[in-house]
Amino acid sequence: MKDRQLIGVLLVVFVLAFSMTSWHCAKKEDRKTNNKAEVKSKFTAEDFSLTFDSTLVESFYAKYPKLILYKKQTVTFYQKNQYAFIWFDKKGRKEMADVIYNKINNLFEEGVQTTVPHKGVLDALFQKEETKPNIETELFLTNYYFYYTNKVLQGIDDAKSDELEWYLPRKKQTYVDYLDSLLVDPKLIDKKEPLIGQYYKLKSVLNKYRKIEKDGGWTTITIPDNFKALKPGDSTETVAQIRTRLLLTGDIDSDSKSAVYDKSLQEAVLKYKKRNGFTTDNVILAKHIQEMNVPISDRIKTIMVNMERCRWISKDITKSKEFIVVNIPSYRLTYFKAGKAELVSNVVVGNAMNKTVIFSGMMSYIVFSPYWNVPQSIITKEIKPGMAKNKNYLAQHNMEWNNGNIRQKPGPKNSLGLVKFLFPNSNSIYLHDTPSKALFNEEKRAFSHGCIRVAKPKELANLILQDDPNWSTEKIDAAMNGGKEKWCTLKQKIPVYIGYFTSWVDDDGTINFYKDIYERDNRLASVLVE
Repeated sequence: MKDRQLIGVLLVVFVLAFSMTSWHCAKKEDRKTNNKAEVKSKFTAEDFSLTFDSTLVESFYAKYPKLILYKKQTVTFYQKNQYAFIWFDKKGRKEMADVIYNKINNLFEEGVQTTVPHKGVLDALFQKEETKPNIETELFLTNYYFYYTNKVLQGIDDAKSDELEWYLPRKKQTYVDYLDSLLVDPKLIDKKEPLIGQYYKLKSVLNKYRKIEKDGGWTTITIPDNFKALKPGDSTETVAQIRTRLLLTGDIDSDSKSAVYDKSLQEAVLKYKKRNGFTTDNVILAKHIQEMNVPISDRIKTIMVNMERCRWISKDITKSKEFIVVNIPSYRLTYFKAGKAELVSNVVVGNAMNKTVIFSGMMSYIVFSPYWNVPQSIITKEIKPGMAKNKNYLAQHNMEWNNGNIRQKPGPKNSLGLVKFLFPNSNSIYLHDTPSKALFNEEKRAFSHGCIRVAKPKELANLILQDDPNWSTEKIDAAMNGGKEKWCTLKQKIPVYIGYFTSWVDDDGTINFYKDIYERDNRLASVLVE
């Protein structure tokens, strides 16, 4: 009996021991299997868990250092998405991956001239079909997405644009969240226009000019040695060459090959002059032909440079109820109200030594019959030398001392004219009238010390105050000619944007080119080329 009990106990112990051993081995084997699964998840994602190890990001940038600029945005995005694969699902590479790849391959259409880093590696990855998540492709695409938004939507960084003396506020936007929307609907990348409308107008003209270039461009028009001018009715081979040239850019509808300066060519010349900043008359001078001879490659570069400037401007500026835009190279001011251009006026801007600053401000006051508080630099360089030669200099210029400074009294001969428009700023720049009206008829209107003279100041004042019952047209006129300084505080401040665009496309698709009066285009172009 005792033997049977002993055998039973031993049997139970044996069974328990075997069970424990089996359980232990099974758990050990499970751990081995799970470890293998983790390795696959981290490096090949063959288990289709669709997440990856965050440490792989560091090794990616060690291998592809030229993309390090986009590391911060990439890490932010994956942290937000728990390091999930976003360019792959269980069927393989998503449609959005091909969209980004195509965008990278066609950056030239966006006016971007650059050498894409590690492009050969990306091309090799896309030459094969990927049915399973690939960590290298995944990180490449995320980095190239941010590369695309940087080059096409953001442009050069703030520090570089500041170096180029562009002080208009840059738009602030992150493209991390934008990627989430694109992954849901890839077509948004073409449907949504995140940049100002002018960018897309320039892009359209860029494609047109590139086609002209591809087809051979335009030939140089011969200017005879004794050339003086061409007038309607003149007949010369130069006229025929001009006709052919203007056909290419759409200034004339057909090329009759005629060497006679006829009516159809006159209309084309007027159109050409208007969109190139020339006085609109029928006389063709050597300078007009020289402008026609500017190589198309230079015109393309100008368009690309101004597309870059468009990247810096927020679309929100057009949401204001009213705002004023001054484009320095075109010597033009436009006052917008309720989305429409209510007034276009010629302006005079700063000369090369006293450049008008590119910036923005909020117009807060209109000053009628203003004093002109003469800047110290002008007192030193102009007035004091004048006083040294002529003791009656101040009286003859309607000036007086004022607390140790010099000011010019209100009146029709005041250098600020009869009204000025103030948007307080550290540059001491404002809009104002002028007694020197003849300057507005000049082709080149860079004559001021930096402030902006307006050809239609009275019209501008009337439009700004038209909704203010306290300021009728008659009251404005009386204040302008009252001979006594009178301030008006605007009930609603008006944004004023002073920009610099050497090419601009009108609403009808007409491209305008303006002289680069401050020689800024080549400096920007050199920054853009990589």
